[in-house]
Amino acid sequence: MVENTSRNAVVTGASSGIGAATVRALRAHGWNVVAVARRAERLAELATETGAIACPADISKDDDVARLRSAVTNAFANHGGVDTVINIAGGARGVDPVGSASVQDWEWMYQVNVLGTLKVIQAFLPALRAHGRGTVLNLTSTAGLVAYEGGAGYNAAKFGQHALNNALRLEEAEHNVRVIEVAPGLVQTEEFMLNRLGGDKESAAKTYQGVAEPLTPEDVAEVVRYAVELPQHINIDQLVVRPVAQAAAHKLIRH
Repeated sequence: MVENTSRNAVVTGASSGIGAATVRALRAHGWNVVAVARRAERLAELATETGAIACPADISKDDDVARLRSAVTNAFANHGGVDTVINIAGGARGVDPVGSASVQDWEWMYQVNVLGTLKVIQAFLPALRAHGRGTVLNLTSTAGLVAYEGGAGYNAAKFGQHALNNALRLEEAEHNVRVIEVAPGLVQTEEFMLNRLGGDKESAAKTYQGVAEPLTPEDVAEVVRYAVELPQHINIDQLVVRPVAQAAAHKLIRH
C-alpha cells in the first residue's frame, strides 16, 4: 500500500529481526515501505500486518536486484520516487579461527554483507541523486570496528561494509545524498546467532546468558528510524549502539 507521503523507503533483510522491526517502525510513522527479503511467506505476513509492499528478492543475485529496482520504481512512481535505502540484510557464519575457517563461509558473508549492499546501492543511487534529498543507511556492526578471536570472517565483511560506507559518503555529498552507518553491538534476535552457529540452539542461547537487557530488534529499529527522520542536512556518519551491559567489545557484564 502506497500512501500520500514523500517518505519512500526500501528496507532489505525485512523477513525477521532488525529488518522486520525497521519496517514496522517506519510504517508506524507514515512511511511508504518496500520490504525486501528472500522468504516470501514471511514478507507476505509482514505486508499484511503493516501495509508495506512485499518484494521477495535475494540481494546477492543480479536478476533479483534488477527486478527489485523495477518494482520500487513502479511502486513510488506517483509519489516522488524512492528517497531512502536502508540496507539491513547481512549475517554471520561460523566462529572458527582463521587457520581453520571455512572459505565457503567467508565467501557467503562477503557476498551478503558487502556485495549485496553494493548491488542495492548501485541499483538505487541514480534515483536517490535525481530525487535531490536521498539517504542511504547501512546497518553494519561493532564487529566492523574491532576484531575478535573467532570472528575474522564476519569482521572482514563488516570492516568492508564500513569502508564502503565511508567512501560512499565522500562520493555522494555533492549530490546531497547522505550516508549513515548504524553499528549495533549485542542484539538478541531470533536467528542471528542460531544461523552463525549452524542451528546449535544451546550455544546460541549462551551468547545472551546472564546479560541484563541485551538490545532488541525494536531498539535498533528505533535508532534507524530516528536517523533517517532527522532533517536532510544532518548526516549521522556513524552511530554505535550497545546495551549498557556491553561497555566495549571486550567487556560484557553477565550476572
